[in-house]
Parts: sequence; C-alpha cells; structure tokens
Amino acid sequence: MSTSKTRPFRRDEVEDYERRRYRGLDQKIVHNREQRILDRILSRVAEPADFPVLDAPCGFGRFSKFLLERATFLASSDFSPAMVERAASREGGAFRPRGVVADLKRGLPFASRSFALVFSLRFFHHVHESLDRRAVLSEFGRVSRRWAVVSFYRLNALHRFQRWVRRRAGQGKTRIKMMTRAEFVEEARQAGWRVVRIYPLLRGIHGQHIAWLRKEEKSFDSGTG
Repeated sequence: MSTSKTRPFRRDEVEDYERRRYRGLDQKIVHNREQRILDRILSRVAEPADFPVLDAPCGFGRFSKFLLERATFLASSDFSPAMVERAASREGGAFRPRGVVADLKRGLPFASRSFALVFSLRFFHHVHESLDRRAVLSEFGRVSRRWAVVSFYRLNALHRFQRWVRRRAGQGKTRIKMMTRAEFVEEARQAGWRVVRIYPLLRGIHGQHIAWLRKEEKSFDSGTG
C-alpha cells in the first residue's frame, strides 16, 4: 500500500519509506519468502513471447526488477505520482516499467485484456469493505487476459496478537483487514475469478497469503472480465 490515509506519498516520504521499510531482519525474511512464492507461480504462467504485466499498486517498485525479468512489458501503477516515478526508474534487463498514476478504487486507465497477469501485493488488507475489494478484483479481471496474483491477510491469532503488541508499543498503527480463506475465495468468485492455489507466507506465524487466480472460463472467453 503506497498511500497514507488521506493523500498520496510525497517524494521525500517515498525516499524515507523505501529506506526504512524493509531494513529489519523480519521484513527481509518476508521479502525473500514472497519472491520464492512468486517465482513458483510465474514460472508456471509466464509466456515468453507475450507476457505484459500490471503491478498495481506498485509502491516504490519493490518487485519491479523481479517482474521485468519475467515480463515482456511492465506497467507500474499507483495512486502516488512519486511512487510511480520511483518504480518507473527501476531497470530489469533492457527494460524499464511504464509508470501510470491511477486510483484502484476508481478504475484503471487500460483497455480490457491489456495484460496477461495483474500483480497486486500488500494492498487488499488495507481495503476494509467487501464491496470495494470485489470492485477492485472485477477491475483486475477486466484488464487481465487470464491471471492475477493477489495477497490478502488471513485470520491468524498469533499475527493479530503481534500487531496488538506493536500498537500498544506505539508501532504499527495502521489497522489491517484480516479475513477467512472462505471469505476471500467467495469475493474472488463473485468478481469472476477462480482460486488456483493460496500460498501462506509463513504458515501459522504470518497472516499474509498469496493467491494465484485464474479468470473463470466464461469471463475469459467473453473478454468482459
């Protein structure tokens, strides 16, 4: 998630966020685990000849290089122009992302079926209303030809307790939405997606789960998303 509660990140805030966000050992472990899971998924869906990818929200481009090494084209989209600028400065091989400013809750400025895969990590736990999550998933379905990779936070007593302790200590003030696996699967289904597989980040320890989604055949065939 690359926005504050009321406004996009400014350039100085982006620099500070990037500098401090993943410096701790725990976050480095999380990042490495995310990449291993994503590599497993993308190795099964990537198409060398034509594999355009949308990263939304892209944040400061934490996964830009990773995605550029696997995509034939990468669009990096975010609510914050400063985040888009930073993500678009990343390089991977001979390519750079195309930066696009957009608010996911208001729709994406792309034609239907523009991308082979839509990638969205660490966003849905900031979206507290089911209607909003389903709207975003539906929009992902509109611009995707077939695939999506989306993370959500599954109900986890230990992780919830850890966050409570951090809030009591004056850290981690952002409240996140945790949901059951069944809730996520149903919201995805209502938006036209079928869950291929859900990967726990750190089973029993961390609430984040990464879902590999495929568009339902009727949506894929019709091209309506």
